[in-house]
Amino acid sequence: MDTDDLEPRPPNGSPQGPPRVLDDLSVADLEAYIIALEGEIVRVRAKIQDKGGAKATAASFFKR
Repeated sequence: MDTDDLEPRPPNGSPQGPPRVLDDLSVADLEAYIIALEGEIVRVRAKIQDKGGAKATAASFFKR
């Protein structure tokens, strides 16, 4: 089990809390924010792949 699954989640389901207010950000800040979000997406997709691989490994083990 992943210990991240044991930590309480915010009520809105977002791990970062409420969405950022974008009105006060410059175009450069918005572009930097997009880059940061894309990096987070890559990290989350990798975690999903890891968990899927572990699930497949476990399933193949118990099918024997």
